[in-house]
Amino acid sequence: MAGPVVAERLHDILLRLFGLEAPVRLYAWDGSMAGPTEAPAVRVHSRRAVRRLLWRPDELGLARAFVAGEIEVDGPILTALERLAPFGRSIGARPELTAADRSELMRAAVYLGAVGPAPKPPEEEITGAERRHALDRDTAPSGSPDNPVGTHFLARVFGRRLMLGAGYWAEPGMSLDDAQRAGLQLACRKLGLADLGAGERGTRVLDVDCGWGTFLLYAAEHHAVSGLGITSSAEQAEQATKRAVDAGLAGRVEFRVADWREVEADPFDAVVAYGLADYVGADRLGEYARTLHGLLRPGGRLLVNQVGRRGEPLAQERSFLDAYVHPGAELLPIGTVTNVLESAGLEVRDLETMREHYARTLRAWVANLEDAWDECVRQASPGRARVWLLYLAVSALAFEAARISAYQLLVVRPHTDGRAPLPATRSAWQH
Repeated sequence: MAGPVVAERLHDILLRLFGLEAPVRLYAWDGSMAGPTEAPAVRVHSRRAVRRLLWRPDELGLARAFVAGEIEVDGPILTALERLAPFGRSIGARPELTAADRSELMRAAVYLGAVGPAPKPPEEEITGAERRHALDRDTAPSGSPDNPVGTHFLARVFGRRLMLGAGYWAEPGMSLDDAQRAGLQLACRKLGLADLGAGERGTRVLDVDCGWGTFLLYAAEHHAVSGLGITSSAEQAEQATKRAVDAGLAGRVEFRVADWREVEADPFDAVVAYGLADYVGADRLGEYARTLHGLLRPGGRLLVNQVGRRGEPLAQERSFLDAYVHPGAELLPIGTVTNVLESAGLEVRDLETMREHYARTLRAWVANLEDAWDECVRQASPGRARVWLLYLAVSALAFEAARISAYQLLVVRPHTDGRAPLPATRSAWQH
């Protein structure tokens, strides 16, 4: 091969595969460059990345090359992904390649030395056996990729509060910590916890899929409640318990590894549930809602934070999220969730769209991970850190583009006579 020409050939391959000019500056392994000079830089380090795209000319092929370190982005990943968004939207919608296109692609691949068997997926990809296990189990991991990275890694990403849900970005210029605190206080107001006096300790709260106990610890410290948090993660339960001891709250809150069907207790005054459909799956959603109904006293409130799809179901072919994050994940329309809740005897009293709040929170998490990149790689591995970076970044863009949304539902279990002791207006939790 005479001279550095690989980048130009790669540009031509992308044009034939996706029907679009490359919106990024390509740097190839032979030192060649192609594409707009002012665009974000994408570095292709090896022929293996090209071979992956030839075998899987879709988002999974791109993701595999990124996770394996064969493709690298210079600068903030969100900047590059925003420029690459037209490529993503064209996947699945492009026409079949013509015979001439296929022939030219093969010639280019031969020229680049990229012809060969399909490369083995990166070790971080969820295997068939792992995927079957994930689809068979009754509970799901807590809100993030299955890859174990450790609490220290996640604290660098999510912030010192280790809060999985979205912050509430009520004011311009808020920090992530400010937004997370505002989100916790908003949840307490919606559940009526903020109305409790400092000496009032009778209110009991259940936090389902509690993560590191952030919400329950906040409610116990600031609003004098007691309660139980359950999780499927032994590490989360251990860390949440340690946080309770350190905060002097061990006598008020308890954290345990438990399934939602294993909670044997008197009905609670309030329940928090993050991701109903994500936690149990669509098939068990009705059973889950009926269980939550039984765990609430009459007049008790349930706060649900739920990510949902808008419009038609997502494509069924294997995607990055299915292969690396949530195997078999099914995003439901919010109408399906509200119907299931009300069929269980609960009443949906308020719905707030949190889409923009999730997008801003995800952007803050991406920035945290990029700022602490070297430390996070040492805590996990380069591949696992790349999975997280790509997951958070594509999720932020999906919320911003309204391809998915997020909702916070305030739900009540009415008394038998229909009474539901909630404020008559939203002002109780808006200020």
